[in-house]
Amino acid sequence: MAPIQFSIEQARTLLLTAQGLGAAPQRATKDDVRGIIRRMGVLQIDSISVVARSPYLVLWSRLGSYEPRWLDELLAEGAIFEYWSHAACFIPIEDYGLYRRLMIEGGEKTRTWMRAHPEEIEHVMERINENGPVRAAEFARTDGRAGGWWEWKPEKRALEHLFAAGELMISRRENFHRVYDLRERVLANALPDWEDALAPNEQEVRRALTLKAVRALGVAVARWVPDYFRTPKKGVPGLLEELADEGSLLRSRIEDEPAYVHPDNATPAENILSGGSRSSVTTLLSPFDPVVWDRARALELFGFDYRIEVYTPAARRRYGYYSLPILHNGALVGRLDAKAHRKQGTFEVKAIHLEPDTPVNDDLVSGLGDALRDCAGWHGTPEVVVRRFNPSELARPLQGRI
Repeated sequence: MAPIQFSIEQARTLLLTAQGLGAAPQRATKDDVRGIIRRMGVLQIDSISVVARSPYLVLWSRLGSYEPRWLDELLAEGAIFEYWSHAACFIPIEDYGLYRRLMIEGGEKTRTWMRAHPEEIEHVMERINENGPVRAAEFARTDGRAGGWWEWKPEKRALEHLFAAGELMISRRENFHRVYDLRERVLANALPDWEDALAPNEQEVRRALTLKAVRALGVAVARWVPDYFRTPKKGVPGLLEELADEGSLLRSRIEDEPAYVHPDNATPAENILSGGSRSSVTTLLSPFDPVVWDRARALELFGFDYRIEVYTPAARRRYGYYSLPILHNGALVGRLDAKAHRKQGTFEVKAIHLEPDTPVNDDLVSGLGDALRDCAGWHGTPEVVVRRFNPSELARPLQGRI
């Protein structure tokens, strides 16, 4: 069978379709939240809340206005769980076995720390055994240090290493703070029949995550695959060929480069290649959205050179502290630096920067105006204020839409 041939534009359309960004959202339900997380495979967690914390914003981009509490409820109900994947992520509970293998094998850093600090481990485990779920804040600081990001108290370090080792899980979040509990107690509701003997071996885990990555990417060249779940880079081309040989993946090409398509994406691919499907969404993306979290892939597929400037000194920022990529009709056409002032009910856009080749037309203005108003309304900050426009000719028509 000849490889399926994609242009760059068709490849990015299939990515957006696979990611749930192919068409405007309908009225969302709690089941849709779970379905989108399954579709993406993981939902990255980040605590910056200048606009909305990233996992909630990623869901809004795909679902429109929905109830953020649904994500919290899915975690508390055991439909999803937290663990390390692309980064710290919410993950569908049906994938627990894949990550349990990673927990069992463990990282050398975690194993070393736990061997060196048995008293801290015992103290934390006894507390949770006897008193139930706990937040790190519930342990009083006793080491005389001031605290802060790089000065975790011993109990916080113990909690995090026990979490990495899989002995503790996150039972829920309170004001976005993790609540830790024993693995057995969390799984009693989520996976009552779980036994570690069910965990696949390392090779099976790698195969499964490779297939999931290709499915989530729509169509993927070999170098894009390891970043999605942060799996090893070594041997990826050979593994992809093995999966294609056995029919688990379909061979394709993006321009002149070998690529792969998951069979689940075969029908959407056919629709795109026949010209019958394209992305019609205009929305704002989180800096940690799967579409842009691999900055090199975003540049290759969209010609969009993107970075987050949170850690860049203010005087050296080009686009702002927390710039959000603007997705419009299958292209990344710009970015905007936004802040939600919830007490004042104002959604402030400090600056909008369109890409140099983006035309200012009615379709763009209409789509961007709707996206800004929808995002602001979802936040409960209905007044939209835009401070600066680049290019300046965007100002008058957009102001008329917001």
